[in-house]
Amino acid sequence: MEKRMNVSYAGIQATYWMVYAVVGSFASVFLLARGYSNSEIGVILAVANVVAVVLQPMVADFADRSKKISLVGIIEIMTIVMLVFMVGLFVFRQKSLALSVIFLMLLAWHTSLQPLINSLNFKLEECGLKINFGVARSMGSLAYSILCAFMGTLVEKHSVSIMPVSGVVVILMLLASLFVTKKIFDKAAAAKAVSGETQHVAVAIEEVEEINLLDFLKRNKVFLILNIGVLGIFFSNQVLNNYMIQIVSSVGGDSEDMGRILSIMAFLEIPLMVCAGSLRKKFSCELMLKVAAIGFTAKIALHYVATTVAMIYFAQLFQLISFGLFLPVMVMFINEVMSKGEAVKGQALYTIVTTVATIFASLVGGVILDMSGATMLLIVSTIITGVGALLFCVVIEGVKERK
Repeated sequence: MEKRMNVSYAGIQATYWMVYAVVGSFASVFLLARGYSNSEIGVILAVANVVAVVLQPMVADFADRSKKISLVGIIEIMTIVMLVFMVGLFVFRQKSLALSVIFLMLLAWHTSLQPLINSLNFKLEECGLKINFGVARSMGSLAYSILCAFMGTLVEKHSVSIMPVSGVVVILMLLASLFVTKKIFDKAAAAKAVSGETQHVAVAIEEVEEINLLDFLKRNKVFLILNIGVLGIFFSNQVLNNYMIQIVSSVGGDSEDMGRILSIMAFLEIPLMVCAGSLRKKFSCELMLKVAAIGFTAKIALHYVATTVAMIYFAQLFQLISFGLFLPVMVMFINEVMSKGEAVKGQALYTIVTTVATIFASLVGGVILDMSGATMLLIVSTIITGVGALLFCVVIEGVKERK
């Protein structure tokens, strides 16, 4: 049963990120073809993230309070709603307010699902089903990588009309994975209840000092400055995610090249996501994060100097030591340097900052593209990322351990 559950949960992660490959990574391609300007695309992407920030705590609170609907059931319902939004892309084919609202809600709804799917890992383990989250999440990156490679070719041959079709297919695959997971989950929960085991494992919880957000920021001023560096670092990451088609087109590439580039980016994230724990035994988090910050800067700088698609392909090699290294190590770093009473707020602040970077990059990136083109956007991105990385590397040693 445990093996089947790991397979089905990996299927959920894989299909969730496949949906992102369609509606997130190819958002600019789809909206440009529907008549939107770069600035308008930036506004849609930014508003989608703002809506997601509002939706996430509301959905999480409902999931925590719900007694009648399980977490798997809530995810199933939200996925069905997401399917309705996706079908809406068939109805509205030209630039309009309705299409804008449907597309941004599709993105926001998808983003709001992520914390629920990640939390599902712990719910499954409460029933005695041990889940290998690292492997499951890496399957998400692998599935995303494979689909991006195909999506670029499909869009080039069949136009963006293929995107809603692909979206419906992968959402149905996500629903199938959720259905299988729910069956196994219900069976495991019933077996546990029959055996007389309690539904909740009692754990010894040490007394933790209560601390509000304002006190947290006052006590962790250096960490706050560090996150300003994170904002700069992730600016370029989001520019590449949102506007890769414009960057590739500026050196003579097309949607097929973009798909392959995004595929390589995602594939190169996998090794260090899986091996981050092992690397931590040999290197400090501070050292690995400095390397990652430099990697982000080098990657965006190479995009700026690129004059051919081949050079952009080469730049993706730095994904290995940038995003692939930064993502897992930053989580470990926060848990290591902060007390238990502060760690949750530290993780929350980091998540908020990356979301702000997404909003900022979406808005500013679209305006710069319309006003000055891809080259200027890459110059600005390189400067912002370089300054952010420098600040990050300078202050990280000053984040004191508070255990």
